[in-house]
Amino acid sequence: MHDISVVGYGEEAGQKYWLVRNSWGTHWGEDGFFRVCRGTNNINIESDCAWATPKDTWTEKVWHKTTEAEHNDPLNDKIVYPFPQPTYTGNDVPKNDAPSTGGCRVEKATFDGGDKKFSPHAWDVYPADTLPESVDWRNMNGINYLSWNKNQHIPQYCGSCWAQGTTSAIADRFNILNGGKNSSPIGLDAQVIVNCQAGGSCDGGNPGKVY
Repeated sequence: MHDISVVGYGEEAGQKYWLVRNSWGTHWGEDGFFRVCRGTNNINIESDCAWATPKDTWTEKVWHKTTEAEHNDPLNDKIVYPFPQPTYTGNDVPKNDAPSTGGCRVEKATFDGGDKKFSPHAWDVYPADTLPESVDWRNMNGINYLSWNKNQHIPQYCGSCWAQGTTSAIADRFNILNGGKNSSPIGLDAQVIVNCQAGGSCDGGNPGKVY
């Protein structure tokens, strides 16, 4: 399975679609985006979807106090940590920087302690018939709330979609929370997540661990 982030929806020529951002670079698809049929649960996009709602820690400043366990974590910068390399076998080796069939191998997102619901979901508050006909977070009332598109295969192939899709989605949510007021959009570093194996490696992983 491949991990992506949904950034909108719409309809064209009678075909309803989800607007999706991939992590294979802007040269791929529609400037790095593609569309998935909406309403048919294509690729489980409507039944296997996970997300996180960022917590506002800046309006009333909340600081994180590093614990002793975090300070002594062997994955921090105290040591030269070996970058986790993908372990290709046989036909898995990608050609010409193309994604291989053995790529990300993303498992279903699972969360320690189960899903947590701290506030009502959007569908608990807004009836479906009140939603707009289309949504595109690249242009909401003239504002682009999305973080930049990335290519998980530069400088070398890495099955890290589990880290790319999640960090992009979280960064987008921060930009939305901030009302697009930043001079430059927030972006989160998927490389840090991969290096620390915070959910997986270049061989794939669990998006839920990133959230």
